Amino acid sequence: MGKVRTKLVKRVARELLSRYPELFKRDFEHNKRVVAMLAVIPSKKLRNQIAGYITHLLAVEERRRIKAETTEETSE
Repeated sequence: MGKVRTKLVKRVARELLSRYPELFKRDFEHNKRVVAMLAVIPSKKLRNQIAGYITHLLAVEERRRIKAETTEETSE
């Protein structure tokens, strides 16, 4: 059950991503530093979970964008 994330992790990650979308990348290490800079997180584990979920959300968004582009190209 390694991929189960709490509501707190999801809520904070989505909030940070909506407020500062230009600061985050698909690199976990970069996102970890940005999360530490933007928010006061009480533990290292929680910070890493939030940064990991942001990385995951960006990867999913990129996959959806690429899929949409390829379906547009094939339909033309």
